[in-house]
Amino acid sequence: MGKIYLGFNCNCFTNRYDEPEEWTRICKELGIHKVMFNVDLIDPYWNWETQKKLCDRTLEACAKNGVEIFASFGGQHGHQHYLGHPDSDARSEGEQFFRNAMRQTAYLGGKSFGTCFGIQTVRTNSDADARAKQLQDTIDCYHRLAEYGAEIGLEALAYEMTSIDRETCATFAENDYVLEKCSDMAIPLRVCLDMGHRNTEGLPEEADHLAWIRRYADRCDVIDCQQTERNVSCHWPFTPENNRKGVIRAEEIVQAIKDSGAQNDLLLAFELRCSAFYPQEHSFMENLEQSVRYWRAYVKD
Repeated sequence: MGKIYLGFNCNCFTNRYDEPEEWTRICKELGIHKVMFNVDLIDPYWNWETQKKLCDRTLEACAKNGVEIFASFGGQHGHQHYLGHPDSDARSEGEQFFRNAMRQTAYLGGKSFGTCFGIQTVRTNSDADARAKQLQDTIDCYHRLAEYGAEIGLEALAYEMTSIDRETCATFAENDYVLEKCSDMAIPLRVCLDMGHRNTEGLPEEADHLAWIRRYADRCDVIDCQQTERNVSCHWPFTPENNRKGVIRAEEIVQAIKDSGAQNDLLLAFELRCSAFYPQEHSFMENLEQSVRYWRAYVKD
């Protein structure tokens, strides 16, 4: 079995602690040494000079505070269609977005970049032929992106499993299909799992977050870590109150990873939300601290 690490999905910090000196300081204070970077912090569509300036600041702050960028991922605006857009020109723009983000990721030293595989519109998802064609277009695009990723030194591409068919990769069958069709890419395709993502209208096992981990952790580098109720993705912090009403148990997650037979290292990346209202705004840091404290009893890294 590989090592399990605690870390942050950096979308925790966007809108509050965007300065790299700030979020890396927080990581150091909480004993976190690895993160999944988030492109909401540095937009891949900004000109490269601006990106590079902020990337250099980020790398300097990471070195100072002992933080490693493990991987990178799409942000809040990453829940767009991108490679699944119904318009071919818009899909081409999505492919360019990926290339920009991949270049940024490689510069920051991350091993992989990804976001949702290819989110469909309601219209496309309701037409079996159109959906199949668009899914194949997305698979073809990932092959092209993998060639570019290999050229710039990335180790893998990634995508996130979802909770509804329209967003793609919400069933075991479709994840297996995508992984098989992409098995010949220039660099591997990896699954990003999320403790709050489960398909409650599919197979019974697809509604079980532990079943997803047991099935795919050996093809996964990052699991988004959140407390949640069963039928929604809450992105709650792991406070005592939330742990009483939520369904995520750290010991069960660790055991599911062991049961998967995964030999690869895995980052459990806190992806936590805090409302920008009083008094929730002022509990953000306490929420992070309590979440790390809860998980440290099970993940020592």
